Amino acid sequence: MKPARPLLLAAALVFALPMTGGAAANQPKGDQGAARKEAQAGHILKSREIEARILPMMQGAEYLGFAYDSTAMAYRLKFIRDRRVLFVDVDARSGRIIQRSW
Repeated sequence: MKPARPLLLAAALVFALPMTGGAAANQPKGDQGAARKEAQAGHILKSREIEARILPMMQGAEYLGFAYDSTAMAYRLKFIRDRRVLFVDVDARSGRIIQRSW
């Protein structure tokens, strides 16, 4: 196998695997719109504000994006580092880290 192939395979698996547990479990598709409405109403922090707090803590990890869970009022940020998927769950109201998975 060529050296780049395992990395490509790992990246493909990251996108193929569903998010499980925590804030993103069984997330309805409309939750991104719910996040936008809640942020505009001032009930939660905007995703950019959450990212500005969390991304500097994740040096050496590639940021893959976020999901919002309207039931838990939490964001789940997804990263990859050293072929491992990392999740950071953040309270959308306070910006406090709820859980780290790695």
